[in-house]
Amino acid sequence: MEKLLIVTTGGTIDKIYFDDISDYKIGDPQIGQILRQLQVDFEFEVKALMRKDSLDFTTDDRQVIFAAIAASNASQVLVTHGTDTMIETALLLADIPAKTIVLTGALNPARFRDSDAIFNIGCAVAAVQSLPHGAWIVMNGRIWDPGKVRKNRAKNRFEAKVRNT
Repeated sequence: MEKLLIVTTGGTIDKIYFDDISDYKIGDPQIGQILRQLQVDFEFEVKALMRKDSLDFTTDDRQVIFAAIAASNASQVLVTHGTDTMIETALLLADIPAKTIVLTGALNPARFRDSDAIFNIGCAVAAVQSLPHGAWIVMNGRIWDPGKVRKNRAKNRFEAKVRNT
């Protein structure tokens, strides 16, 4: 595996909650620490672009992500991203040629014991090595085409889009 570029943008995966009555803050990216603790056998570079909830992303924010990935020499890119607008960002990134880009995140912060973060990161690392060029979403143990998935907020998971007939 070539050196993996990891682009972090914030989202739940990096959230810190201080107590039950306080608001959250997005802390330092957790993915580098997680991969080092797991003693992965590949090189990676973590590029922290922003620390935002994806609901607060603007068109300009998405363009910053696009530009950073497009300018990189890496052909395999993993993006940690908030789950609420991950699909919109993935659809934009799909236009970057000759790169396999996998977006993942967490429905619970990585700092929480019951977080899905480590599982999603592991799935995303495997996916970025084996998928063809394009942009993909990896959540809930599945690989999704961003044009065919939606986040079901009521069930707190990603699922296939229902076709309108």
